[in-house]
Amino acid sequence: MPLEKGFIQIYTGNGKGKSTAAIGLAVRAAGIGLKIYIAQFMKEFPYSELNSLTHLSEWITIEQFGGDDFVYKKQMPGKVELDKAKLGLAKAKAKMLSKKYDIVILDEVCVSIYFGLFSDEEILTFMKMKPENVELILTGRYCPDKLLEKADLVTEMKEIKHYYQEGVLSRKGIDS
Repeated sequence: MPLEKGFIQIYTGNGKGKSTAAIGLAVRAAGIGLKIYIAQFMKEFPYSELNSLTHLSEWITIEQFGGDDFVYKKQMPGKVELDKAKLGLAKAKAKMLSKKYDIVILDEVCVSIYFGLFSDEEILTFMKMKPENVELILTGRYCPDKLLEKADLVTEMKEIKHYYQEGVLSRKGIDS
């Protein structure tokens, strides 16, 4: 049963849990037979959700477009990363307009804007193209105000305390 009306949701902020919230929503939606497409930007790492979501592949499709090595090198993204991001956005647009998906998630798209992989306008245009019955979810830190204004639901994850500050590295299955 397709959605009667789809909304635009944004999960942003410096706290942990933005992608996790979007993936949790995808799992919940799969539970009633909705079809979900997830495009992950700046995430070429083999995150654990890739493994678990294969068990839900009848309902959830997830693809990765580009890495984030340039962030750690304190550089702007090169042409290869820009091309991967543009390909991912084009693919996500085609999936959104295909009438085959009820929910489209652009994971880390907000932080991708911050690092220059997309402009605000490119993502605003994407948002405007959303069909009436598709739910669109955007995640990532540093979400531009222009996008926040166009969203129907905005959740800000606020970091109060994090074990990274105590030297605990990313733990497989919990943080990655």
